[in-house]
Amino acid sequence: MPHFNKHNTQINHTMNRPLLYKSLFSLILSLPLSAVFAYEYDPYNGEEINELCAGCHGEYGQGGKEGEYPRLAGQPIEFTAKQLHLFRQRKRPNLAMVEYIDERQMPDEDILDVSRYLAEIKLKTKLPPADENAPGFDAYARLLESKKLMQIPRAEGDIEKGRKLYNKECDSCHGKEGWGDHKKGVPMIAGQYTNYLWRQVKKLRNKIRIHDEDAPEEELLDDFSDEEIRDIFAYLSIVDD
Repeated sequence: MPHFNKHNTQINHTMNRPLLYKSLFSLILSLPLSAVFAYEYDPYNGEEINELCAGCHGEYGQGGKEGEYPRLAGQPIEFTAKQLHLFRQRKRPNLAMVEYIDERQMPDEDILDVSRYLAEIKLKTKLPPADENAPGFDAYARLLESKKLMQIPRAEGDIEKGRKLYNKECDSCHGKEGWGDHKKGVPMIAGQYTNYLWRQVKKLRNKIRIHDEDAPEEELLDDFSDEEIRDIFAYLSIVDD
């Protein structure tokens, strides 16, 4: 659940394409969101790359196997791109990802395309009412719509205590009700599998992942008890109800 500092950075739009890609990734953490959108996005390439990702993370980036594979849909572009680079650099250990993210298998422009493609997927938490006997009812369209449905099961814990803790300690970074911050590249933690979040807590506490790159030796979650985190996750599990 890391977040990143931002600085004002200009992009020279007269750069040739390869140099622009190189510049974007060397500065990915310091660019405003508008700069991330400055490159020539290829949605068809993003969709094609996602077909590979779908084997684990689902056709619509919804994740699977109760959090063995996390949700990617709706995550900020900068966050997803950064994680893919961390996998490539072996700074975020994940053997399952290694074979997919080397520079030949997934060059930098592919990372940007699939990151944006996933960021723009919107998963519904419930389907609107429908009358199957109504004229013009499209059963196939309804089926496709249902595939983009995702709602996190309610997690154990005190929801009200979790709500208060989250509002006090977490929402300044992860946004209202945990839906993240696309402008700052901070990931959503609502709408994410609770089991996956617990695994990340363990990795963060053990310094396998870094929560704040500006203070890598400090871990914010060390200040919370397991009971407090359980309550926060209980609250986050119901915000998509």
